[in-house]
Amino acid sequence: MIGVIVLFAALLVLMTLAAVRITDLMVRHRRTAARTTVVLGVVWITCVTLGVRITGVPLATRGTAQMLGNRVEQVRAGLEDARVFERQAAVDAFADTPPDRLFTGLRGKDVLFTFVESYGRVAIDDPAMAEPVDAVLKEGAASLEAAGFESRSGWLRSPVTGAGSWLAHSTFLSGLWIKNQQRYRSLTTSDRMTLTNYFRKTGDWRTVGIVPGVRRAWPEGRYFGLDHIYDSEHLGYRGPYFSWTPVPDQFTMEAFERLEHGRKDRQPIMAEIILASSHNPWSPNARMIDWDDLGDGSVFHGIKKEGTDPAEVWQDPERVRTEYRKSIEYSLRSLTGWMERYGDEDTVLVFLGDHQPVPTVTAGDTGKDVPITIVAGDEKVLDRVADWNWTDGLKPAPDAPRWGMDEFRDRFMTAYGPQGGEGGGG
Repeated sequence: MIGVIVLFAALLVLMTLAAVRITDLMVRHRRTAARTTVVLGVVWITCVTLGVRITGVPLATRGTAQMLGNRVEQVRAGLEDARVFERQAAVDAFADTPPDRLFTGLRGKDVLFTFVESYGRVAIDDPAMAEPVDAVLKEGAASLEAAGFESRSGWLRSPVTGAGSWLAHSTFLSGLWIKNQQRYRSLTTSDRMTLTNYFRKTGDWRTVGIVPGVRRAWPEGRYFGLDHIYDSEHLGYRGPYFSWTPVPDQFTMEAFERLEHGRKDRQPIMAEIILASSHNPWSPNARMIDWDDLGDGSVFHGIKKEGTDPAEVWQDPERVRTEYRKSIEYSLRSLTGWMERYGDEDTVLVFLGDHQPVPTVTAGDTGKDVPITIVAGDEKVLDRVADWNWTDGLKPAPDAPRWGMDEFRDRFMTAYGPQGGEGGGG
């Protein structure tokens, strides 16, 4: 390994020295260098035009020039996009709103923004998945209704599909269209306020992040205005990974209850929860168990052994789609089960998919729609969004309103801000 590192460093040094040397020669012999460059350019153009080949291989090709031209265009487009994004980020309708006039319709409530990995429209619309997923959604809606909760659902259009969850999360929270890594970096190094920042600004909520998919340092977490972040190492989980997934969703929700929601004499919580069980490759899958049996997660060792082998599953696209569906069902049951068990009149759950799954699952569908649902025990909370015309229940109708994911922040803050003669909260 030392030899490889030394060789790599030597190549960099030698290439730099060679470039400096040839530059020096060209400067000292400027006239000869210019003539040679012109001659070589003419020869190259002639060979490209005539298609000159040696033993069947082109002597000259436009490929490099085209690649360079494409790269130049990409750089220009990137610079222009950066300027456009800077102008968009500077506009914030709530920047000057006093803290006591933010979220007046949610004072005293625990508000949970929960992302379900890869929960896309395909899980609801695809004929091979629609019936079992619909059954889970109806079962969950009925159980929640029996426990005193109501729900409304619609559609959002994600900026990404197949991957790039962090771009969707930041789009939803910032109210800006974060479609690439450049915009994400610009956002997380700016002073743009997100939903989570605004909750923290009021001083009336403790803001926490439950991010079981994070396994290393996450400096961007500070940008999102979270008072405390629980990653995969701080949820108390002692069970196995399920392929990519470090912590099963049911355990994640139970950990949130144990670490934050279930504490006595606490202030209201605003939580960003990013569930991971429905992350690719969806094999093996966890399954629901009695909440009292979760313990430290060791019980999942046996459950993992019962699961499928991803190497075998991914040899058959239909098996992949089946395992994907099962993972979505598990995530939904984890959420509705937690809400039924631990939620109360002061709990507001907003859950949504971050993006559609990979093409193996979508089977050619290029749409970017994801479901979004609000669940609440206080009917006044849902009265605030009555004019959104969302569908009753956990499943949005095919023709339910469809917004860009970047539109949600401002619509949500408007709906739950002061209305009529209502003053600031406290």
